[in-house]
Amino acid sequence: MSAGTGNTILVVDDSPTMRGMIVRALVAGGYQVVEASDGIEGLSRLQGDAEIQAILTDINMPRMDGVAFIRAVRQMERFARTPVLALTTEYEPDVKAAGKAAGATGWIVKPFAADQLCSVIGMVIRRMVGQNRAHPTPESQGA
Repeated sequence: MSAGTGNTILVVDDSPTMRGMIVRALVAGGYQVVEASDGIEGLSRLQGDAEIQAILTDINMPRMDGVAFIRAVRQMERFARTPVLALTTEYEPDVKAAGKAAGATGWIVKPFAADQLCSVIGMVIRRMVGQNRAHPTPESQGA
């Protein structure tokens, strides 16, 4: 059984080519994927019924960039503890600092290796599940 079985990842990237590469890597790793072309569409996808276990977002996007998207995600109670990874060409310390301040869980610089991407996603999801068991929320307790 693949490591990602049953986990759904939201992929937010304005490049259809890059989104396609990310989706192929995640699907091959056993993940289900929901796609969005920018931060605005990403927030819309999060409003839906999909159970999202992790989010991958580009930083440089039109309409709403990745840092603003991460900040907005962290304001949504349902996704306040969901892992959010920036997958971007940005490597400048000030941009990374802005992403971290917004609430990014981690940073992966493009180009990426598919196995590395799936490994990191699996690790952050396992870490989140462990933290949720250690610190249950009213939602996870059925309240």
